[in-house]
Amino acid sequence: MNSSSDNGNKYPRLLFPNVYSFAPNRDTLGGTAYFLTHPEGNILIDCPWWEDPHTINFLRTQGGVRWLYVTNRSAIGKRIPQWQAELGFTVVIQEQEAYLLPEAEVKSFSQELSLATGLTGIWCCGFSPGTSCLHYQSEEGGLLFSGRHLLPDVQGKLSLIKTAKTFHWPRQQQSLSKLRDRFACSSLTHIFPGANTGFLRGQGFYQDGYQHLEAISIT
Repeated sequence: MNSSSDNGNKYPRLLFPNVYSFAPNRDTLGGTAYFLTHPEGNILIDCPWWEDPHTINFLRTQGGVRWLYVTNRSAIGKRIPQWQAELGFTVVIQEQEAYLLPEAEVKSFSQELSLATGLTGIWCCGFSPGTSCLHYQSEEGGLLFSGRHLLPDVQGKLSLIKTAKTFHWPRQQQSLSKLRDRFACSSLTHIFPGANTGFLRGQGFYQDGYQHLEAISIT
């Protein structure tokens, strides 16, 4: 399912067992969205490019979407209420970003949210006030969808990246420390960043996730 259509649109790529990645989305500043299949309902993590005709077809053939989990305000795509009405999903987002979706049905949370078996949303303030990560403890290990909290740098190294859009740099550093305290090698085996995935040179994610987390400089 990784072939391209004549107009340049791309099918999602099977990246890992039960995890598909979408092509970078021009509407979310080049963000990468993911689709996670789960026995209690499928999760779309951040917004893909809805205008790609393959997107909706793919989601339907996979059994639909129960939740759209939005990791940060930059990952909010166009016309979410329209696609929510069509696909029937609930938007999940940290409470400080929820006001950005006044016309959508939203499930918000404060510190963390147990969404389904093995699925936990974790507030990681820094890039934006309501930035969060989604952790999935699966049979294959602990997967962390890090949104824009943790990103590859130009060398492909997992990093905290300060930009002009960064809301609060010290809090982003504190959020990294919180993740280090929360996880271990067994509970954080893979990391899926929400942007800059081209710097991963086709790999698409980080293996040995906790080791990469530990190696990040917070200075």
